[in-house]
Amino acid sequence: MADEAKPISPLKNLVAGGFGGMCLVFVGHPLDTVKVRLQTQPPSLPGQPPMYSGTFDCFQKTLVREGITGLYRGMAAPIIGVTPMFAVCFFGFGLGKKLQQKCPEDVLSYPQIFAAGMLSGVFTTGIMTPGERIKCLLQIQASSGETKYSGALDCAKKLYQESGIRGIYKGTVLTLMRDVPASGMYFMTYEWLKNILTPEGKSVSELSVPRILVAGGIAGIFNWAVAIPPDVLKSRFQTAPPGKYPNGFRDVLRELIQNEGVTSLYKGFNAVMIRAFPANAACFLGFEVAMKFLNWATPNL
Repeated sequence: MADEAKPISPLKNLVAGGFGGMCLVFVGHPLDTVKVRLQTQPPSLPGQPPMYSGTFDCFQKTLVREGITGLYRGMAAPIIGVTPMFAVCFFGFGLGKKLQQKCPEDVLSYPQIFAAGMLSGVFTTGIMTPGERIKCLLQIQASSGETKYSGALDCAKKLYQESGIRGIYKGTVLTLMRDVPASGMYFMTYEWLKNILTPEGKSVSELSVPRILVAGGIAGIFNWAVAIPPDVLKSRFQTAPPGKYPNGFRDVLRELIQNEGVTSLYKGFNAVMIRAFPANAACFLGFEVAMKFLNWATPNL
């Protein structure tokens, strides 16, 4: 059972989650760029080596060709989107927990925490989908050699001109398929690890910074272990030319498995896992620090 005796404040979760999301982007974006480029690189021709042989090769080539700014390409979209997205994510999680409590002292079971986490995944999709669409397009355009978009706002404007709001929200179903189960796993694992790592006789709220980092980092790994296959499909679908996949993710899945095998669903696995620990450790540490500040500054909120 999860040790959660304090009254839950979805509003505090909203503010603290936004700060945690900003911490995650700054730490994790370089390897997110590598992940997207690995996932969307075209199949190599017979006898030709692939564009990138793996995570470190992609990282090195991006750094050499484009400098450190190449690794942070497309970061404006997630920074603009991630702060409200993580705010809404943690708000949804707090609300999901509160809805399952009959009184503020109720301690939730891990399946209940998983359900609250899944609700947070539904909440974030409306913000996440356009941000991911723009980010992926900006991340791959440099490696493709053409510059169609000058930045995040230019990309959003051109997508709207070409396809309307549907163009900006392309990949919504796949984002839901990725984020709903993954968010459930994310929050359940974090709460479980916090309880395990809390010394006997101490409260979860007294957990040390290193232990919060460990719990957050491992929660991120579990999150992405669930999320990678739909994330690969989403990246392919969102960066494909209009009309390439008329039946949506089913066409993407069929093409990937026929041409590249089942293992293609785990493209970018190393980049994701290397990024997952530090990025999510930073996210949860930022969240916990912000929550402590809010509990001190506004105890009755």
